[in-house]
Amino acid sequence: MHRRAQRHSIGRGKPFRRKPKQLSTAPTLYENRGSGQGLAMVGGPHRQGRSPGTGPGAGPGMTDEPAEVLTLGELDASGPAGDAEVRRRAREIAARLSVPRPRHRRLPRRGVGRLRTLPYQDGAEELDLDRTVEVLAEDPLARSTDLVMRDRIRDRRKVVLVVDISGSMRGERIRTAAAAVGAVAGELGHDDLAVVAFWSEAAVLSALGEPVSPARLVDLLLRIPSKGLTNVGFALEVAARQLRDVPADEGRVLLLSDCVHNAGPDPRTAASRLPRLDVLADISGEHDLLTARDLAHAGRGLALPIRGHRDVAAAISRAFGA
Repeated sequence: MHRRAQRHSIGRGKPFRRKPKQLSTAPTLYENRGSGQGLAMVGGPHRQGRSPGTGPGAGPGMTDEPAEVLTLGELDASGPAGDAEVRRRAREIAARLSVPRPRHRRLPRRGVGRLRTLPYQDGAEELDLDRTVEVLAEDPLARSTDLVMRDRIRDRRKVVLVVDISGSMRGERIRTAAAAVGAVAGELGHDDLAVVAFWSEAAVLSALGEPVSPARLVDLLLRIPSKGLTNVGFALEVAARQLRDVPADEGRVLLLSDCVHNAGPDPRTAASRLPRLDVLADISGEHDLLTARDLAHAGRGLALPIRGHRDVAAAISRAFGA
C-alpha cells in the first residue's frame, strides 16, 4: 500500500497517561501580526460564535486563556527575549544539522515552480538557446540529447514546525525548543516553513509562504508564557490547514513536544491525516514516549527522543534523511 494512502489505527482507543479534561469551548487560534505587534486572535469561540464543545480541537481538555489581542509586552515583558544562551544553542544545533536537499521534481503544470537549466528531456518547457549554442560550437555534430533545456521544477519542501510551549515545557525545555526553531528556520531558508506554537490553544508564528526571520521567531516564541495544558490534536489540525493546498509528497510536519497530551481530542486521529509527521520527543522531564511513537506511526514518520539541545541536530537530520 502506498505510504500516502495508509491510514493507521495504531494506538487509538488506548488510554493516555493522564485522562484529558473536557473542553467547555473550542480552543483559540492566534496569528503573528508582524512588525512587533504581537499575536491577534483569528479563530475561536469568542470570535466565530461557536457553541461550547464544537469546532476543531473540541473534545477532552479545558482552556482558561483569554481570547484577545496580545501585544509582545502583554505576552511576557520579563521573558528571556533575545536570550544569548538560546542563540548560542541555536548556532550549535545549526552547525551540526545535515538536512539533504529534496529531489528535483518536474511539475505537470506550466508556469509553476522555478525555471532550471537541465539536460535534454522530452516535454521540457523551452530550449535554453544560449547554452545550446555553446554546446554546438564545441561539437557541431552534437546529438539532440546534447540540447540544453529549461523547465519548471519544484525542489522546495513545505514544512510545518509545531512546538509545544505548554506549562510542562518551562525552563530549559523552552530554551531547547526555541533554539531548535532558530536552527531549523536558518537551515531550511530555501524551503517554505511555517511555525506553530501551542499549549491548550495555538498560535501561528509564521505561516507557510511568509518570509522567515529566525531571530524574530525565537524572540516571539520566548515571549509567549509557558503555561496551560497540552492540546496536541488542535496543534496538528492547525498544521494540516497550513498544508491544505500542498501536494502530499511535498508537505511534512515536525513536532517538538513532551507528548503529555492532556487537552483536546485524541491527537492520533489528526496525525493520521498529515502527509508525514516526525516527532522530537523531549524526554528530559515528564514525558509520554508511547504517545510520541503512536503519533509518529500514525503520521508515517519517526519518533526521536531528545534529552536536550545537543540531541536536536542528530534527530532532525535523521528525520529528513529517512
